[in-house]
Amino acid sequence: MFIGEYNHSLDAKGRLAVPRKFRDDLSMGGVVTKGLDKCLWIYTYEEWKKIATKLSSLPISQTNTRAFARLMLAGAMDVNVDKQGRVMIPEYLREYAGLGKKVVVAGLFDRLELWNESTWEEYKAKTEAEADTIAEQLSELGV
Repeated sequence: MFIGEYNHSLDAKGRLAVPRKFRDDLSMGGVVTKGLDKCLWIYTYEEWKKIATKLSSLPISQTNTRAFARLMLAGAMDVNVDKQGRVMIPEYLREYAGLGKKVVVAGLFDRLELWNESTWEEYKAKTEAEADTIAEQLSELGV
């Protein structure tokens, strides 16, 4: 399970240190892909198989289904944790998320999210300002 918020640095080669508490979960590797809100998502292989299976079972006749599947599946890349606890983030994914030297790693239960630090701070401030409205909408879903 991934939870928490961590600040890390991306090196010049595109390597990012995975927070120590998540390294065991990713010891067998994982998948990094384009996420929503201009961040990246990292899944364990086990979780990725669930997501990929669901996406591949959606009707290909629907434009939005094809578009989302392409975003998630074609944009994906395998990642492995090296001996120093780092993963290599491909350049095209770093560009998509606008990742610079400072990266926020956010644990969201079944995935990690990688954010440009300033984008994360802006997103978090906006979301926190709207927390009451969001909570009311979620209560309608039974949360």
